[in-house]
Amino acid sequence: MSPEQQWDIVSGVGLTALAVAAGRALETRRPDALVHDPYALAFLDAAEAPVPLPTTPEEVAAADGPRELWALMTEYLGVRSRVFDDFLTGAARAGTTQLVLLASGLDTRAFRLTWPAGTRCFELDRAPVLDFKLGVLDGQEARPGCAHVPVPVDLREDWAAELEAAGFDATRPTAWLAEGLLPYLPPEAEEQLFKEIDRLSPAGSALAVEHASGADDLLADPLLQEGGAAFGIDLPTLLPGGTRRTPQEQLAALGWTHETRTARASAEALGRTLDTAPTTADRMQHTFAHRP
Repeated sequence: MSPEQQWDIVSGVGLTALAVAAGRALETRRPDALVHDPYALAFLDAAEAPVPLPTTPEEVAAADGPRELWALMTEYLGVRSRVFDDFLTGAARAGTTQLVLLASGLDTRAFRLTWPAGTRCFELDRAPVLDFKLGVLDGQEARPGCAHVPVPVDLREDWAAELEAAGFDATRPTAWLAEGLLPYLPPEAEEQLFKEIDRLSPAGSALAVEHASGADDLLADPLLQEGGAAFGIDLPTLLPGGTRRTPQEQLAALGWTHETRTARASAEALGRTLDTAPTTADRMQHTFAHRP
């Protein structure tokens, strides 16, 4: 069976994508919402998840299972989305209007954000993910606010060739986003990812990356273990182990400048706290890099 055929929106990685959509739905309903995603609930309705995915504060409070995990997602996913929304829209307003979203999942930035004229957004993910997402968005009569180019590809394979075949211009400065991606890549695929980004990025390009400090110990995180068990997800099969260099080390070796802050620091900059699971909040990091 091919990797395309193995994908299922209600199990494995597909279920984690739905959980993230539920987190955005929760954030959208907050009175002090950092992001507004009018399509998140439509994904949940279309998928009919086999486990309850709360989308209101009341449902979180009443939920069985990993309440601490849901509380953290309620706190963190809005922060994460806003941080990377600001990175991309800021880059576009500053003139970097070619964007590449690596493993875009069920996020809908091309549709839910306001973009300057001339912005072109390439979304890379596996074909079934993009097909499901675009099918739901079409049913919602959603229209992108920029030139939107879906690129069906497995990021463990030769994704760069598919991106260039889709019209990506390697002579234009580009803003890249790797959100919720690195834990799913084997170390060698992660190294190749950064090398290809570097190869395709002229001076003035930028990259935002979500990653975890002590990535090799991610599987030992009690909160993730509890969440995996509750959702029926076999985490070791989704999160490959192996020794790997940090993103900062890889980017520095390629000549990129960078700065990193913890998820807690990102939250505080937005007037939020991540108090539910402080260890996880400090482990998750956001790195922003630039190609001189």
